[in-house]
Amino acid sequence: MSTSSGLAEVLRVWRERLAPQRAGLPAGPARRTKGLRREELAVLAGVSVDYVVRLEQGRAAAPSAQVCSALARALQLNDTEQEHLFHLAGLATGGGRVSRLVPANVRRLIDRVGDRPMAVFDATWTILLWNPAWAALVGDPSGLREEERNVLWLHFAGRANPRVRITSETEAFDASMVADLRRSAGRYPDDPDLRRLVARLMERSEQFRDLWRRHEVAEHGPTAKVIEHPVVGRLHLDCDVLAAQRGDLRVVIYSAEPGSESDSKLALLAALGDRRVTRAVPGRTGAAGPARDG
Repeated sequence: MSTSSGLAEVLRVWRERLAPQRAGLPAGPARRTKGLRREELAVLAGVSVDYVVRLEQGRAAAPSAQVCSALARALQLNDTEQEHLFHLAGLATGGGRVSRLVPANVRRLIDRVGDRPMAVFDATWTILLWNPAWAALVGDPSGLREEERNVLWLHFAGRANPRVRITSETEAFDASMVADLRRSAGRYPDDPDLRRLVARLMERSEQFRDLWRRHEVAEHGPTAKVIEHPVVGRLHLDCDVLAAQRGDLRVVIYSAEPGSESDSKLALLAALGDRRVTRAVPGRTGAAGPARDG
């Protein structure tokens, strides 16, 4: 069995076994499809229906790590199933490669903390998953190309989010991010995507080159940020970084002083995001999907 045909078959099986009710969808009185429809999986995973069709027919290129994470979330896969999905997509971890698998317990955390902006990044600071509150606060990352979903690339290539401003010392923040990437490069020396990212940054940014050549190694920690939001205005927020036990993932969450004006604005954005942000997760409390197609 080829990898593409294996992927096609397992996606169909996983889609057909997931009852609509478990995905937070109405079953409907005259439902002929067993499990989820392709259209429903596409909405839940944030990809096009055509892409789902091509995947299930073995006609599409292997999905990216972000799309695999979205499919795993939408299909409610456990960790072993998700690992199998990544293997079939040619994204097997191990051998010095960065893991892009988001464990089921982390996915559940993102689903359940719906009122605070939260996202999951891999060891290179590429965003994998986020919730609607995150998209409502800083913008929906699904509009970015895959290579532009990396924090360091956006920051040092001059494409940083105009809404977000670091209130701590900028030089210290820059050095911390580069030192964190240097740490990941040491932990995953054979990861081609990480090497490609470093090469692109070295070519693009003199500031990055200077910081990279210091060979500083550190773990990036929490910062204070100001968000200039187009709807609710300015928010003063803490940006905390939590380490996941498995896979060297970073869970980033924004919060504000309880009872503060910024805290009220976050609550308002969470309510707005539930209606305005395109969601790509099972049920009514999940996160926006990380990709629109393969």
